[in-house]
Amino acid sequence: MRQIVLDTETTGLEAKDGHRIIEIGAIELIGRQLTDRRMHRYLNPQRDSDEGALAVHGLTREFLGDKPLFAEVVDELVDFVHGAEVIIHNASFDLAFLDAEFARLGRPPFADHCEKVTDSLRLARELHPGKRNSLDALCERYGISNRHRTLHGALLDAGLLGEAYLAMTRGQDSLVMDLTPASQAEDIAPVAPDRLIVITASADEASAHEALLDSIEKETRAPAVWRSA
Repeated sequence: MRQIVLDTETTGLEAKDGHRIIEIGAIELIGRQLTDRRMHRYLNPQRDSDEGALAVHGLTREFLGDKPLFAEVVDELVDFVHGAEVIIHNASFDLAFLDAEFARLGRPPFADHCEKVTDSLRLARELHPGKRNSLDALCERYGISNRHRTLHGALLDAGLLGEAYLAMTRGQDSLVMDLTPASQAEDIAPVAPDRLIVITASADEASAHEALLDSIEKETRAPAVWRSA
């Protein structure tokens, strides 16, 4: 199963008021494992950010002035999410901006380009009703280090959300076992620990993983969350 965890930063809170996407960050999971594929782009919104938004992400118009327009990266984004389940926290917010950007280019809505969109905020509210379910709250709840998150960043937040999503859904891997009738379960012999098959990463895979983490740290200017354990 291929999943993409995606986050955006924007110039303001309302796409209908003409606010634009200024950053896209996305990571790939296959079989609930992080791969070395990711997408991270800063974008030129051709406008200023609201003061409140600027305080959240710190991305000034001057910094974004030489970055590509959304139209220049849309094909890359479509290719990256094609055929995947896309996981977004508070998906209605990001989808409003993505759909507005796609509409400006005469393209179908974002969800038409992927397998489906899953709102991790809705999932969190179902699991923890009446509790705070922001990304920071989920990190605290599941013991995910976010001490380096002084400002929001799309790639950094996608990584944190990926960890939170896996923590929220960790029980799904045992769903088939849970459906095994008790009478049959009694006949299943336990597997001795010395007979378990452990598949370790090859040297090339480990090297590629470390290179990915180095790149994430360079772009976010913060320690990668996978090295904080």
